[in-house]
Amino acid sequence: MTGQLVDDQLLSDEYSETILPELDISDLVIEDDTPVDNFQSEVQQRLLVEPLYSSKALPIPFLAAANVGLFYKYKTEPVVPDMMLSLGVQRADDFSERRNRSYFLWELGKLPEVCIEVVSNQEGDELQLSQRSRQRGKRFSKREIYAQIGIAYYAVFDPLQQLQGQDEMNGALLRVWEWSAGEYRELTPAGIATVGELVWLERVGLGLTLWSGAFEEEQVRLWLRWCDQQGQVIATGAERAEAESQRAEAESQRAQAERQRAEAERQRAEAERQRANRLAAYLQAQGIDPDTLPE
Repeated sequence: MTGQLVDDQLLSDEYSETILPELDISDLVIEDDTPVDNFQSEVQQRLLVEPLYSSKALPIPFLAAANVGLFYKYKTEPVVPDMMLSLGVQRADDFSERRNRSYFLWELGKLPEVCIEVVSNQEGDELQLSQRSRQRGKRFSKREIYAQIGIAYYAVFDPLQQLQGQDEMNGALLRVWEWSAGEYRELTPAGIATVGELVWLERVGLGLTLWSGAFEEEQVRLWLRWCDQQGQVIATGAERAEAESQRAEAESQRAQAERQRAEAERQRAEAERQRANRLAAYLQAQGIDPDTLPE
């Protein structure tokens, strides 16, 4: 299982920076300038990262990143999840050092809790190896790699329904696995295909849900989002600002309505006073003292 892909030394409880102080990573490819495959994937990745930082939905420190290499074993090609979340760690301050620019397991000391893949075509190896990958000599799908190195949660989101064959998504838009007792068990055995349905990730304290709405543009699309246990999505900074703006506008309108009500009441009282004055003046003109009239 774990030892098949990961050096036991790098994952043991006894590992520390003093064990491997001078790892030479100068020849590792940590940035290959390969572009993100499409607009939807790029925006979806941002939607999974930005709300975690702007909303403070998780205790600090944590590291959420999109399209960054996860080096789980020295001198081994990394996996590059569309999004990963790791609790209890944070990015280093100095990005000029190569060892700070990717997720090196031996630097950060632990695996991420969550890896998410967003399917954009049939060549991503999310659930099983594509023909092209087999021809290139690859041996493991991403699900197999994440299972063997022990990623706590692995999620596959297929918004464009690219992987709907046998042993793939099977009609679902979202499937999630949890690593337990040395293997993955699926948290979504029936899959998730309905907006608003959620899967809870207990070890993270957040859920994942399908959401239909407009993000960064007016076009309504299907998205994967973080949520709380009630299914309420974790808002982006822009969404919270808009909600606050709407709340402030509603409060302003309420205050304006209250001022208008008070002004109407003042005008009614003034009209009543003027009516009483006119009546008193009429009575006096008739020789009648208004104060002598019965109540």
